[in-house]
Amino acid sequence: MASYEELGTFIQEGNFAETQNQVRALLAEGKSPGELIQKGIIEALDIVGKRFSEGDCYIPEMLVSAKASQKGLEIVKPLLVQSGFQPRGKIVMGTVKGDLHDIGKNIVAMMLEGAGFRVIDLGYDVPPEKFIETLKAEKAQILAMSCLITTTMISMRNTMDALKEAGLFGKVKVMIGGPPTTGDFAKKIGADFRGKDAYDAVEEARRSIP
Repeated sequence: MASYEELGTFIQEGNFAETQNQVRALLAEGKSPGELIQKGIIEALDIVGKRFSEGDCYIPEMLVSAKASQKGLEIVKPLLVQSGFQPRGKIVMGTVKGDLHDIGKNIVAMMLEGAGFRVIDLGYDVPPEKFIETLKAEKAQILAMSCLITTTMISMRNTMDALKEAGLFGKVKVMIGGPPTTGDFAKKIGADFRGKDAYDAVEEARRSIP
């Protein structure tokens, strides 16, 4: 008999095949897609994220766990659409213009999606106008920007300026992340918060969209 505990174990271990097998088995037993995501996928990723935040696991482990959760979501997503399930909220995210690094951003995107958000990932080297265009088109509640290079932090400031010019400042929550960023920098450019790691980013997003 399948269980959420087993599903959680397979996700934490990064076992793609068994994650999908367990998801199929739980659905066959009558578990709803929404409950499966909450009690199986989200809770497992919360454990992984907390372990990472406390230094008990590292980026490669978090990455394979996040990818395993994605494999499970691939099966559940079509059923969610059919059932009319609504995501917790929409998040537009990307690595800012001039920066080609996206491994950390990809992990955060997968963790956010696993936590029930709809993530519109624009990739890397994203100019301010692309962020604004997508925010308007998707009517997203959160903008998440990442950078790895100190010199590209200016692109975050430029995007904040574009947000103000577009009349979206104060209407969209803004989260920044990446090694060179700080909480003080977030305040300086007008961002609402900084995600210090993937687990923290998910928690901040949850607080922004209760």
